[in-house]
Amino acid sequence: MPIATPEIYNEMLDRAKAGKFAYPAINVTSSQTLHAALCGLAEAESDGIIQISTGGAEFLGGQYKKDMVTGAVALAEFAHVVADKYPITVALHTDHCPKDKLDAYVRPLLKVSQERVSAGRNPLFQSHMWDGSAETLDENLAIAKELLAEAVKAKIILEMEITPTGGEEDGVSHEINDSLYTTVEDAFRTVEAVGLGENGRYLLAASFGNVHGVYKPGNVVLRPSILKELQEAVAKKYGQPSPFDFVFHGGSGSSLEEINEALEHGVVKMNIDTDLQYAFTRPVADHMFRNYDGVLKVDGEVGNKKTYDPRVWGRAAESGMAARVVVAAENLRSAGNKRK
Repeated sequence: MPIATPEIYNEMLDRAKAGKFAYPAINVTSSQTLHAALCGLAEAESDGIIQISTGGAEFLGGQYKKDMVTGAVALAEFAHVVADKYPITVALHTDHCPKDKLDAYVRPLLKVSQERVSAGRNPLFQSHMWDGSAETLDENLAIAKELLAEAVKAKIILEMEITPTGGEEDGVSHEINDSLYTTVEDAFRTVEAVGLGENGRYLLAASFGNVHGVYKPGNVVLRPSILKELQEAVAKKYGQPSPFDFVFHGGSGSSLEEINEALEHGVVKMNIDTDLQYAFTRPVADHMFRNYDGVLKVDGEVGNKKTYDPRVWGRAAESGMAARVVVAAENLRSAGNKRK
């Protein structure tokens, strides 16, 4: 079953943590980017995570209504059909959802999956993200506790971001400063609020200097050693070795050395969006520049349908993004580690 069941998703995460590799978490905004993600994972012989942000879901919902739930459900249903043709396993996930969009996105999607589970089916998505990084930690964790309880009813894993990631994504932005580092006290308060799995499994997006987007070297200072500090402090206090399943946000542009260190400290999922957007768009720009007199009706001519047909430049875009997915899987050590 190419779309992971709840049991298989848990097994995937356990394997990644034990094997010190992580799954590429690929943001998609269309059927084309979905196929590009699936193709790249298949070429790398890597399982992975396909995710849809609030902005991506709004875009998928169509410009007439821009309905996020419609967009997310439609692509998820599509993925359940087309992923069957790929020899890999993927989980479906929704990316960053801030407080003001919970009622229009995550909560309705949780209800969709709860209804499916009540009817004896698997959930539509395998995990959802709550981004409370713009709230106080107390409010962030209170909402996380409520959402985790609802996620358990749908056999879904919750991802939570307890402290800010720098930069901007889908309207949620944070300055690049010293607040981008999660403390041991933050980790203790998280465990006190949501537990260590006994109340439901969760993924934790802790901050170690992460920034969304791509920045020139020197502008961002990543400290993956913070993840080790959090694991060891909580393990010592609660007697549970390596307690957290970490998520690496703002992964585009990170060095291989930084990625490797993060993998050693419990990262099982790494979000990759900006680099893949460029990899998708770059071949399109190349095609348009090289074939400008075919894609445009220049000087009263009629152009060339063989160059402006969306399938022509669309294939190039898919291939470009798929190739970058392969690189991501290799960097994250998930390449060659698909389920047998």
